[in-house]
Amino acid sequence: MSKPFRTLDDVNVSGKRVLLRVDLNVPTENGRVTDTTRIERVASTITEIADKGGKVIMLAHFGRPKGARNEAFSLQPVAAAVADVIKRPVAFATDCIGETAAATIAKMKNGDILLLENTRFYKGEEKNDPAFVEELAKLGDIYVNDAFSAAHRAHASTEGVAHKLPACAGRAMQAELEALTIALGNPERPVAAIVGGAKVSTKLELLGNLIKKVDLLLIGGGMANTFLFAQGKQVGKSLCEKDMADTARSILAEAENTKCRIVLPVDATVAKEFKAHAQARVVDAGHVAEDEMILDIGPKSVAAIEHILGQIKTLVWNGPFGAFETPPFEAATFAIAKKVGTLTSEGKLKAIAGGGDTVAALNEAGVAGQFTYVSAAGGAFLEWMEGKALPGVEALRVK
Repeated sequence: MSKPFRTLDDVNVSGKRVLLRVDLNVPTENGRVTDTTRIERVASTITEIADKGGKVIMLAHFGRPKGARNEAFSLQPVAAAVADVIKRPVAFATDCIGETAAATIAKMKNGDILLLENTRFYKGEEKNDPAFVEELAKLGDIYVNDAFSAAHRAHASTEGVAHKLPACAGRAMQAELEALTIALGNPERPVAAIVGGAKVSTKLELLGNLIKKVDLLLIGGGMANTFLFAQGKQVGKSLCEKDMADTARSILAEAENTKCRIVLPVDATVAKEFKAHAQARVVDAGHVAEDEMILDIGPKSVAAIEHILGQIKTLVWNGPFGAFETPPFEAATFAIAKKVGTLTSEGKLKAIAGGGDTVAALNEAGVAGQFTYVSAAGGAFLEWMEGKALPGVEALRVK
């Protein structure tokens, strides 16, 4: 089977100037990087290119400097953090185009690693301006994109340069694309999707795409309340988009047409106030008192989902079942996460998860490492699940 995307296996980087787009938009405090997860994800691509004798020239954005030089958004402190993670020296150039960048690159030896200054110091970056793309492309012989999390943006450094130089996916991008293909591109069936989170309105396109792709759609979180309300069930003072009831009903009807079974909670954990260790009780769906709110799905719902998990081959997960940051309302999300982790470890299930809250919940439940793949790319992962073409990915396709 031929690969749809070019990867590092398809290029010879030895002696070449390799423009490597990475996501180094990492959290910092007082000039120190506080979470190196994104750096760790691209470390193997950086070292592989260097070990093969390529000159690694990293392109990245940081924060929102709005197209102007702003030292508060300089990538210089991040260069030190990258060096720390990969255990090699990382040079830094105070500009990403022009004389400064060119002179620094000219001094590089094979295997050297350099980080260029924030691409967003130029308006041409986010505008994908052809003149800015040309300036970047001049600096390299090969372009490697390892920033899936920025692939939904058609910017100069994520998409424009890919059309000017031989382009391929780095190892982190490759892993992400392979995982997404397992999940929805060509999944082993039956395939189920878990969609949670607060609002139906933010996930309409996602639900619309999934009911055409999956056999079962498990809805949790605040969105489930809107569906229950649309079916005429009492939801008390729960988070609920009552104005989306017609939309919810049309999604349920459409799912029947596409033979996708939608699974809604049959019971709920409710409380009169939303706070840690609030007094909670379990009620059947539709039996929520007027002064109560649904803050998690209940044990019958968890048992039903665990049963379903035992019958499927592939799972895509985006969004928690309840207010998992606030005990005791993490119970369902953690129980289901542990069940998925166990089934995946036993080789019975392929499980792909993504989205900020989902990743946080899986990490807290201690099972992220057991999943087939956990995507750290929020917006890009969601757009991909919505069935949208991602410009930074499309540019790497084998034509």
